[in-house]
Amino acid sequence: MKKIGKIFSMVLLLTLLMTGCGSQKVHVEGKLEDLMSKLYEGVPEDKMPMMLESHSLTEDNLANFIGTSDIPWKEAVASEPGIGSIAHSVVLIRMKDDVTEKEIEEAKTKIKENVNPRKWICVWVEEEDVIIKNKGDLIVVIIVREEETRKIIDQNFDNL
Repeated sequence: MKKIGKIFSMVLLLTLLMTGCGSQKVHVEGKLEDLMSKLYEGVPEDKMPMMLESHSLTEDNLANFIGTSDIPWKEAVASEPGIGSIAHSVVLIRMKDDVTEKEIEEAKTKIKENVNPRKWICVWVEEEDVIIKNKGDLIVVIIVREEETRKIIDQNFDNL
């Protein structure tokens, strides 16, 4: 019985050491532009917005896309149509290297409270259809009216 207890203790200790007590940080590898391209894989051509453009975001324009710039971010890129009133915006935000899980959750909350899903003329996305989630240090903000496209982008983010 003592031997089983020792084996169990060793297995538990090794498990804790390997997982870091659940505090292991996830980093999604790759350039944001390349990851953005992966989000659109499988979206039917007739569901893609016209003249989709990629924007590297800066301190000066981040708030235009997510409603705030007051988060600990490192880099960000947005994908939006170049013409027309099409309710479509996808933003990828890589958080700073030393950011905590709590800070990521706080950033997502701040974005949710400030993002404008009605920023276009005559078109909008319902608030309950805005998707804000993260995978490790990467946050995605999906403000896409077209349901099939929104679901594909959301699923592709999960698969990164």
